Formats: sequence, structure tokens, C-alpha cells
Amino acid sequence: MNALAPFPTTRAPNGMVCSVDHLASSAGVAMLRVGGSAADAAIAASAVLAVTTQHSCGMGGDLFALVHDGSGVQCLNSSGRAGSGADPDKMRAAGHRVMPLRDHIQSVPVPGCVDGWVALHERFGVLPLAEVLAPAAAYANDGFPASPTLVGAIPVVAHLAGAADYAGVTRPGDLVRRPGVARTLDAIGNEGRDAFYRGEFGRGLIDIGAGEYAEDDLARVQAGWVTPISLDAFGHRLWTVPPNSQGYLTLASAWIADGLPLPDDPDDALWAHLLIEAARQAGFDRIDVLHEGANGIALISADRLAPRRAAISPAAAATLGRSERYAAGGTIYLCAVDSDRMGVSLIQSNASGWGAGIVEPATRIFLQDRGIGFSLEPGHPAEYGPGRRPPHTLSPALVTNAETGDFDAVIGTMGGDSQPQILLQLLARLYVNGESPGPAMAAGRWGLGLGFTTWDERGEVEVQIEGHSPEAWDTGLVERGHRVRRHEEFSGAFGHAHLIVNHGDHLAGASDPRPRNGAAVAY
Repeated sequence: MNALAPFPTTRAPNGMVCSVDHLASSAGVAMLRVGGSAADAAIAASAVLAVTTQHSCGMGGDLFALVHDGSGVQCLNSSGRAGSGADPDKMRAAGHRVMPLRDHIQSVPVPGCVDGWVALHERFGVLPLAEVLAPAAAYANDGFPASPTLVGAIPVVAHLAGAADYAGVTRPGDLVRRPGVARTLDAIGNEGRDAFYRGEFGRGLIDIGAGEYAEDDLARVQAGWVTPISLDAFGHRLWTVPPNSQGYLTLASAWIADGLPLPDDPDDALWAHLLIEAARQAGFDRIDVLHEGANGIALISADRLAPRRAAISPAAAATLGRSERYAAGGTIYLCAVDSDRMGVSLIQSNASGWGAGIVEPATRIFLQDRGIGFSLEPGHPAEYGPGRRPPHTLSPALVTNAETGDFDAVIGTMGGDSQPQILLQLLARLYVNGESPGPAMAAGRWGLGLGFTTWDERGEVEVQIEGHSPEAWDTGLVERGHRVRRHEEFSGAFGHAHLIVNHGDHLAGASDPRPRNGAAVAY
């Protein structure tokens, strides 16, 4: 089904950057044009997004990245840890059964984003870091036009003193200046990570924490290079980041779906049903098994997944449990590929929109609420505690040739719990149904959850269907026992995905039309 109008695939011979903001994508390509690597481009784009899309991401959040450097896949986990003052007993004594979504510093792990930039630059950067961060600093200092999504999000935080940068911004195009952010970016570019973690922002975070954080917490580098996890599905090798990320669900659901009779036509309700069931079987026990110490390889083993594939019926939905709570997420994904065909798949996030609704006052950087992934159940492997990393929804992906290991694609999305579900649909469209990036990106989607609580009741959730999805999906899914709700067309609730495919002599990519402000910029 064509979505409103044909959505094109962007093609170019040299390099490409895709992101939710055309200013960020353009900044990334500017790095490529002066000889920078895909890592330089990704950091430049990420930094611009930290300025222009604070309602989804920023220096107060976390970051993950996958890099194909020509020799293999490297994986960066730059998710932050709870402060040394984290006390689960105190939270339970205060009446909390789950980690609070807003207004509580306990839900704010030490931000990992800046450490992620520095680590990525140290290993793969070519240009000086100050040069890479310069476009973002310029937008923060000189101003940038507010996007429609930013304008729509400002009322949520307009009452906060720390949101003064957005005072008077009521229409798309209104100029926004963020001098504290500009000052911080300049300091990082010139002095490195300590200018952030042990400088103005770090001192402010310790003050806000009132015992939640110690200086040693901020001195500890949050970023680390870890071993990615991978498996073969859809004729390719799929890669993602290991736990504490939920990325294993992308691989598990793709492996399960690869053994099912997917129709040639994605408009067929059976196509949607089988992918939905693959996602549900992969993830129904996520709340029990996902934590920073989980064995990602074991979670995607054939012995574990084969019985789940066998439990799927083409005729009926499985009964697994129920949850009906949904909440909006706040994340951005971007990808970059250079002329040497280094590919970077990067995701950064506040977790939920503006994050915890807490702002470091000197820099006016908003703080994430990624600590909502922690459990307050005593003894749970993901229990909130000092120095621990929470379970993460962030799950970028990368694809290689299954036989040669050559780089094939970078792909990812925002979307909370539904990130692996969105990626499953895009991967199936690309590698099973043969669609090009543009049509695959624009096609209607389904989702099992539009926030962070999909798996609380083991996944028997109402299936959310995007408004321009085939009408046959509704009828066919209901007949198979699914509960269905249809949403508006091109809803941001169904992710902001981006992807770039390597065809050797050229790149083919697409930036999601749902945010209305994104772009695939190439040369």
C-alpha cells in the first residue's frame, strides 16, 4: 500500500547521514565533506540533536553505538549507572512500588552520552573533537529554528525554571538559543569529558542529587567497548548491543520470523500476524530476564527460541498475559556511512520525552529518567542500586553479509519497548519482501506497546495499528484473536526510524517521515 504519496529512497555515491533533524544530518555530512569519518559525522549529528531536540535526547541522557570499521563490528555501551547513594529500601519505604517516571532524581543515572561521544571519537574519529562539536555549539549559541515537534513538546516543561531557553517559543521557526549548552559543548571540545562530568554540569548534578551522587560517580567513565551479539536471519547477519539493552529482542524475533511462512505481500494480515507473534514470543519474559548481567548469547540461542517459534499458529494469537498501560518515549536514532563504507548506528535518549523533568540549572541541560528501567522488587536482578545500569530499551542494529561479513546496512529507531518490533518490520520489508528503504520506511506499522510497559503482563497487549496501514490487517488480526486499535496516519508513536543500505558503488537510505523534520542528507 502506498502511503499518501510515494516516499523516495535517497541515493548517493559517497556518504550519507540520516536523522530526525535536517540540521543534524547536514552537520554530519559537512564532516564527511572535509575528510571526517562516519564516526565524526555521527558525533556531529548527535551533538546537534542534543541542542535542537532536547525533548527527546541530550547530554543528560545515554548513548549506544555499533560501528562497522571494515574489519568487523564494534559495540559501544555508554549507558549510565545509578549514583552511589542509590537506596532501594528508601524508595520502598517512601511507598514506591516501581521507579517514578518524573520529578525524582533517583530515576536519573549518571548520563553516558558525552562519554559515548568521547569514546567513539577516540577510537574512530579523524577530525579534532572541537571541530566536530562546532556546528552544535554554533546552533546553541546563535540560535536554531524550532521544529514543529519541539513546539508541540514545550508546554510539558514550560513551568520549569530550567526551561527558560524555550520561553516565548510558540511557533515552528521561532529562534531558540541555548547559551549554557553552547558553553558546555565548547568546553568538551577543548578540554574533554572532565569539562562536562567534573565541570559546571557535574557540580550542578551533585548539588541536585543531594547525596544521590558522589564525585567518584562522575569521575568514572560510563562508556565501554563491549562484545556485540549477532545471529543469522533473513539471509543476513544481524547485530545489536548486548544486555543491558533489549536489542536481543530484535535478533530473537527476526530468527523466529525467519522460520515462519511470511507472505510475499506485507498487506496480507498473515504477514502482520506472524511478525506480531514472533515479537510476542521473543519478548513475553523480558521483564524477568533483562538486566545488565544477562547473557545475551543465551537469550538468542536456538535452543531457547525454537520452542517459541513452534508455539506460533498462523490461525490464532497465543495467550501470554495482559497490560494496557502506555506512555510516550523520548529517543533519537541516527546513522552515518562514509566513502570508506564505515557504518555507524547510534542511538541516544532521555528515556521518556524530556526525561525526569529535572534540569541542571547552570547549563539548562535536562536529565534523563532511564532509571525507570530498574526494578524495586527485592532481589530482582535489575533492582535499583549503587553503580548499577538499568535495563534499556535502546537497541540500534547493524547488518552484514552472512558469508563475508561485509557491511550491508545500519538501521534503528526510537520507540521505547516497540523499537525491536519496528526494526523487525523494516528488516522483513527489506530482506524478505525486497522493498527499498523509502517505501519500507513510509509503510504503516503495528506496535505492541507505545511506551515502556509492554511486557509488564507478559505481552498480551492491544495491537496498535498506524492509520495508513492496510485495512485488511484489522479484520485479519481480530479474526486471529488480537485486540486492535487504529491510530492516526504517520504517527510519531510508531517510531522515528532511519536506515542506510550499502550497495557498494552507492548508498541507499531513508529518514522517517513521521517526525516531519528529518532528512537523509548525502553527497
